[in-house]
Amino acid sequence: MPLLNKLGTVSADSPRLPSLTRLRIAITVFFALDGFIFAGWVVRIPAIKEQTGASASTLGLALLGVSAGAVITMMLTGRLCRRFGSHEVTVACGVLLPLTIVLPPLTHSPLTLGLVLLVFGAAYGGINVAMNSAAVELVAALGRPVMPSFHAAFSLGGMVGSGLGGLVAAHLSPTRHLMAIMVIGLVVTAAAGPTLLRHRSPGTRERIPARPRPEEPAPARRPDRGTRLLVLVFGLIALCTAYGEGALADWSALHMEEDLHAHPGVAAASYSCFAFAMTIGRLSGTTLLERLGRTRTVVLGGATGAVGMLFGALAPSVWLALVGFAITGLGLANIFPVAVERAGALAGPTGVAAASTLGYGGMLLGPPAIGFMADWFSLPLALTSVALLAAVAATIGFATRRAAVD
Repeated sequence: MPLLNKLGTVSADSPRLPSLTRLRIAITVFFALDGFIFAGWVVRIPAIKEQTGASASTLGLALLGVSAGAVITMMLTGRLCRRFGSHEVTVACGVLLPLTIVLPPLTHSPLTLGLVLLVFGAAYGGINVAMNSAAVELVAALGRPVMPSFHAAFSLGGMVGSGLGGLVAAHLSPTRHLMAIMVIGLVVTAAAGPTLLRHRSPGTRERIPARPRPEEPAPARRPDRGTRLLVLVFGLIALCTAYGEGALADWSALHMEEDLHAHPGVAAASYSCFAFAMTIGRLSGTTLLERLGRTRTVVLGGATGAVGMLFGALAPSVWLALVGFAITGLGLANIFPVAVERAGALAGPTGVAAASTLGYGGMLLGPPAIGFMADWFSLPLALTSVALLAAVAATIGFATRRAAVD
């Protein structure tokens, strides 16, 4: 894949290599922490829904607070990263996110839940843009297509968070559970944050090219209209697949409990199955990209995700639904990282920011959309929209197969 090899490499004897390795570990920890905290929240949604007396549609409106807070923050975080540095903003959001996770279980109405989720969403959106910016800069410095590994850490964190949530759901109240997550989050940030604060971004100081790179475009060159359109197309691919991740995070446990009458612990583990499969898929993402190329990875992944989600949404038994969620996780695993990478190859950091914002917007707008459709039709039928958008992502990936080199 020629585009993946144009980033330059860091020579094995480079004095910067240990520094880059430490940065990679620290950034990976923040991705895992983000997934862990978010999963801790989503597995307690059924309990908080009951506590607030929300219907499916009012819960969907409350969840829109996460979306609104995140989108607003995402538009501002890029500027903050350019002014203060992506590392500094990542650490700051790594403190804010755990502090906001304790707010939802303190609410007793859909309105107050929506207001506190606005704050939680702001912290969540901020850390996602900041840590992705830091990861993109490090990927360029390393010269290897390792972006899926960071997203694998997010999925692994989600798997651990939802798995632990399933274990404690019957024993701890949401308040105590999420307060424990807050403490863990602050401790992890205190441990990993200093590494980011001690080292400047590789984009400004750490990048050590192994050879001259005359083929790189000038940083100040503005992408033409066609390039900007392609960036939006790849952002749409990211949106379609992230929609499914957000929908499963917020609604899979509820689907298992209310539609399939699963035990609360088993219901909480449904997202864990999805996150575990996604983790496995992303850990093998670099190898998959090298063997299949980007286009086939997107097309096959989207098709697999669509079939798996139809299974998960419409299966008549708990265990068949869990299998469907796992297949969905394998299918969707690498589509988001590939879409962001292709956008970045076309338009640099501006492309990465645009595709990431659209993608995470899909993750955050999916849950409220599912809520409205669940009230209009049913939750299983609403979840089939995940399969539809996965198929759309595969179709777009095939249609744009000549837009970038595989």
